[in-house]
Amino acid sequence: MAERSTAAVDVADTSGDQPLSAVKKAATDGTETDDKGGTHSKSQRAESGSPARDAQPLELHSGHKLARRYRLEECVTRLEGFSSWRAVDEKLRRAVGVHLLPADHPRARPVLAAARSSALLGDPRFVQVLDAVEENDLVYVVHEWLPDATELTPVLSSGPLEPHEAYQLVSQVSQAMAAAHREGLAHLRLNPGSVLRTVTGQYRIRGLAVMAALRGISSDNPQRTDTEAIGALLYAALTQRWPYEGNAHGLPGLPKGVGLIAPDQVRAGVHRGLSELAMRALGSDKAQEAPCTTPEELAKAVSAMPRIRPPEPDFTTPPPYPRVGAAARPGSPAQPVPPPPPAPLEGRTGRALKWSVSALLIAALGLGSWQIADALLKDGEKDTPRSQSAEDDASQKIVARPLQIASVAEFSPLGPPTSPKTVQNSADGNPASAWITGRFDGFPNFGNLPRRADGSGIIVDLGNVQSITEVDVIMYRPGQTVEILAADPSAQSPSALREFTQRITELKRVDQNLKANLHKALKSRYVLIHVTELPPDGPGSYRGGIAEIKALGLTSDADPGR
Repeated sequence: MAERSTAAVDVADTSGDQPLSAVKKAATDGTETDDKGGTHSKSQRAESGSPARDAQPLELHSGHKLARRYRLEECVTRLEGFSSWRAVDEKLRRAVGVHLLPADHPRARPVLAAARSSALLGDPRFVQVLDAVEENDLVYVVHEWLPDATELTPVLSSGPLEPHEAYQLVSQVSQAMAAAHREGLAHLRLNPGSVLRTVTGQYRIRGLAVMAALRGISSDNPQRTDTEAIGALLYAALTQRWPYEGNAHGLPGLPKGVGLIAPDQVRAGVHRGLSELAMRALGSDKAQEAPCTTPEELAKAVSAMPRIRPPEPDFTTPPPYPRVGAAARPGSPAQPVPPPPPAPLEGRTGRALKWSVSALLIAALGLGSWQIADALLKDGEKDTPRSQSAEDDASQKIVARPLQIASVAEFSPLGPPTSPKTVQNSADGNPASAWITGRFDGFPNFGNLPRRADGSGIIVDLGNVQSITEVDVIMYRPGQTVEILAADPSAQSPSALREFTQRITELKRVDQNLKANLHKALKSRYVLIHVTELPPDGPGSYRGGIAEIKALGLTSDADPGR
């Protein structure tokens, strides 16, 4: 199946519930852990005292490995018989999130089904499910961990969003949920804890279908449930209040007994169009237009609005540069005047000191010239035998020469190659031609697609095992994230990332040229130019590639056929 410090793990959300320490206690004493402040619509939860609520969570610990690959690091949530962890995928060397529950748990089958359905969607606007497995009386779901993303909960706790940011939130979330419902998938647990904002300003939704399955939530009208949830997110973004009477998700609720109040009446300066949109999504009869009952309708209503542009940046005028000697204007502060330079040495003492310094300098120059001349004369006497010895050593000197590249192939272990027709351009001796990837939308890591989870690049075959001392790469364009790896000398036709066990360079963002000089020769036949992230290629798109690859290795001057 497919395959990123924040709360970026797709846990069974406890926003509005008790903190983790209290949740652990609630899991043993049967305390209710539902959200405070009401729900978005008439959705059902597993009853208190049901087998799922009474189930005991698995006793696992940090360091435990799943499938000899996923190492558990930190338990994030533990309640109702399941637990959620931050883990490390040791095969791909990256962080992941993992949900764990016993195979005999009443919700194990629904969780597996929900995870597999969510993984098939493959929409980069959702946190991706990477694996869903049942083995050894254990069910676990592996998903992305997003280290560069932040939950909406702390974002809203710091203050309401600007109109442009709130517009982007409701636009992106409604469009994503509309796409999910077209595939028959619902969330049913949308709240500030299940929406993440990345550093680029994009919003990603975690826990599609899985979060509801873990908590045993169902709904008679899932589209209406998710639409109201989006309306609640927009309401909170505009007012910093939860649109129900109870406090939830770190936000204060509305006063009791007053009902739902329009956002522009709760807080001054709220955008009127967004305020009306929030009321329509929440199904309020106070809205001027008909309520939106599905995410599709809400997305169309957002598109029909006049686009809200980001605020213009504020430019501050720098202070005027002080002019030395300029006359101060009446009433203006006096400009600082630099101190005068020190007076030169004067009188008999000053002249004597100058002559003494000059004499010392002349003496030092004379002594230095004499030593240099003496050294040159001695070197001239021994010049002939030394030159002969240097020539003898040069005849046996080991030098680096270009290595012949037998073939090149595109590295694409999890899916079909992106550009197989241009792969030979990466080693044809012409930097003007290049292997160029396809265009990927949304994310620089090859669109965040599961079949591109290992990235791409070029595998160089040197024909036989060589002693490599240098690898030179000219990139198609700067800004790509690249590393150079080599396979073990015993490797035969390696194609998976784990087979390139020798590191030549660290993974880093590079400019147009990448040059790796090795202090010690490295023996290998296969070299991988591994690309993990691409540079921008227009708004929201990314493309990269490799123009030319050269490898140098150790050969002997005395052996011209090497």
